[in-house]
Parts: sequence; C-alpha cells; structure tokens
Amino acid sequence: MTAPNTESTAATAATAATASAPAVDVFDGHNDLAWYLREERDYSVEGLNDPAVSPFTTMDQLAAGHVAAQYWSVYVHSSITGADAIKATWEQIDAVQRFVTAYPERLAFARTAADVRAARTAGKVASLMGVEGGQQIDESLAVLRSFARAGARYMTLTWSTTHSWADSATDEPVHGGLSDFGREVVAEMNRIGMILDLSHVAPTVMHQSLDQSTLPVLFTHSCAYGLNPHPRNIPDDVLDRVPDNGGVAMMTFVPSFVSNARREWVDAGEQGTAPEVTVAQVADHCDYVRERIGIDYIGLGGDICGVDELPTGLGDAGQYPNLFAELASRGWSQTDLRKIGFANAMRVLDGHEDAYTAFLGAADAAPSAATGTAASAGGGGAAGNAGSAANGMAASAGAES
Repeated sequence: MTAPNTESTAATAATAATASAPAVDVFDGHNDLAWYLREERDYSVEGLNDPAVSPFTTMDQLAAGHVAAQYWSVYVHSSITGADAIKATWEQIDAVQRFVTAYPERLAFARTAADVRAARTAGKVASLMGVEGGQQIDESLAVLRSFARAGARYMTLTWSTTHSWADSATDEPVHGGLSDFGREVVAEMNRIGMILDLSHVAPTVMHQSLDQSTLPVLFTHSCAYGLNPHPRNIPDDVLDRVPDNGGVAMMTFVPSFVSNARREWVDAGEQGTAPEVTVAQVADHCDYVRERIGIDYIGLGGDICGVDELPTGLGDAGQYPNLFAELASRGWSQTDLRKIGFANAMRVLDGHEDAYTAFLGAADAAPSAATGTAASAGGGGAAGNAGSAANGMAASAGAES
C-alpha cells in the first residue's frame, strides 16, 4: 500500500482550502486500519502517529479531520473461510482493542450510542467496529452474537464474493438475493441491534433487506450508481427507499466508485496514466444523493486504509475538511454539513440502542451506559467509559475465541 500523490494543482488548492474549511465533526462509516496493520505491520500498533508508518490514518490526522467517531472495519478476505475466518475476525477485533488501548488519550472504545456521546464529550474518537463480510460468521448466529457483544455494531452482509447465504454485487448471484438463512441473519441482527450494512451486496439483497428490516440500515462505503454505474454503488431505486427506512447512504472515497473515467480506466486494464479523482467529484455524489433523497440520509464512509490511493484532496483521515469546504462553496449550510458529517450516522446508531442494550443485558450494559451518562454530565468519565467497553470486549473475545 502506497501513499497517494498529493502534488497536483488540485491538491494544493484543497490543502489551502483546509485552513478556512468549516469545523464539522465526522462519524465515518468505514476505515480499514486493522487490515492494514495485518498486511503491512504484522499487527504492530507502534508508531500510529507517524505517517511513515501509517500513511492514511494517524492520531494527528484523525484530529485534523475532526473525526469524532469511527467504525473500524474488522474485515477478513473472503478467501479465508470457516473456522479460519472466525479466528481471523477475532484477530482483527484484538487489533482494534490494542490500538485503542495504546492511544487512550486520543481514542475511546464505544459499543453504545451513550459511549459515543461520552467519548465525544471527552474529545476522543469513539471507536466502534463493523464486520465486513457475512462469511465471517461461518453460518452461525452464535458467532454473529459473539461479535456483536464484542462491539461489532454492524455487519456488511457480503464482501466482494457471493457466499453461502447472500449474493454479492461483484460476483455471480446464487440465491436470488438472500437465502432462507440469510433472512434469519437479518431478523437476528434486528433483534440484537446490529446494523445491516448493505454496501457490497447485490441489489436484490439491498431490496430484500429493506423489505424485511424494521431498523435503519447503512451503506457504509458506496457512492451513487446514477452518477457512476459501478456495481458497488447504490442504484437509484434502492436510494429512493432509504428515507422510508430511515437509513443512511455513506459516500466513499474509492476512486473507481467516484469517477466514471477511473472506473473505465480500471475496466480497460489500467493502461497509461490513471485519471485523477478529486474531492469535487466526491462532492458531486453528495449533491446527487441529497437532491434525490434529502439531506437527512447522507453520510461519509471513506474506506481509508482500504485502498492504495484516494482522491486528490482526500488523501488521508485528516482531509475531511476539504470536502466540507467544497460542499460549503456549493451552498451547503453548516446544519447540512453537520448532518452529513455526524448527525445522520448517529441517528442510525440511536435507532438500534434499545435493541442492542437489551441484547447486552442489564448486567453488561449498565456500566457502559452509566459511565456514558456520568461522562456527559461531568466530563470526567470518558476514561472509565473506555475501560468499561474495553473490559466487555476483552471478556467477550476471551470467551468466544
């Protein structure tokens, strides 16, 4: 994985814009730092404030980007299956636990919405997790529940390949969407307050999940198919259903999802120079989705650390202000920016709070929620809040792995 080139004219302009960009908190839907650590650092969490070690996500970059809450992906490649996939997922969860613990002054564990608010009050990045690929549960609802107890608040129903119970957007369909067990998974996720992530899945799975789900969904890292017909993007007829569900479509920064020219260059075999992708093109997707379904249903999920290159002006976790500056220049109000940055994603998490805390049970949830309340009231409880979540995550991991 290599750091993106930031020397273009557009990059210079974007950097200059950062100084005057509106300060907007971000609740990002998808960051692959844990997988980056697996692939590039042998899971070492040392030096994560050094861009030479972690070029896309450092502690200072998170602060510069006003990242207030982050879903850290606990992704496992779909070639890893069965018990090995479960083991690898626990290793990913452990990596998140360890890097959050290693930077307690900057990061705080979060499982609940109360935890997120407590961390935000303390000026720390609320750190949640999301499982990226339904094959990681190995057809076991018990495994699904164990991941949820550990703090995995969403699961992406597939990654890039179709598996035993759901069709992927980028593979051949097998089930006509969801299998019978896939529908059981959706029902169980609703019951336990685990958010459905419909990025990566086939449109049939998107529609069937929206038909069935009683709680808001996320698309944690996708763009608009109506602007760029990449199979990973969200079709218009699916977008049109998001307001009735109350969910959020989180715009991503993956160049081939953002740009038609980049997608066509990839499809043609990546011959010659790659077309540049810019922050303005990401803003185009935000504009498109806003115009189609409204400001209340848009968020951001950069997929930072998940790709080798990011758009000019959005090259690391510190550059979200460039996007807000671009949107502000197009007439977006501060209220609009706060919705796309944080509030909409928070609303979805809030929508799962009752189900999730009931699932955790009074003995498990009470310390986390109580500490969150204390932190919000007194400002001094964030460390305790982080510890509560960490203890719960570690206990769950130890019991299940």
